Amino acid sequence: MTIDRLVHIFAGAMILASLALTRWVSPHFVWLTVFVGANLFQSGITNWCLLSRILKRAGVAEGPGCGV
Repeated sequence: MTIDRLVHIFAGAMILASLALTRWVSPHFVWLTVFVGANLFQSGITNWCLLSRILKRAGVAEGPGCGV
């Protein structure tokens, strides 16, 4: 798996988990969804992603079009 795919999988999993937590635990978990969305937005604008850098340093392969 490449960094780009892992970032997308992680972001999607975080959004789904936060929505489930919002529904069944506390409505305040919606802020986790907002945080993930805001990070995706800033990553798209600035082309900088902390998770991408962490995965790169961990030795995960870079894929085509990965902005690390």
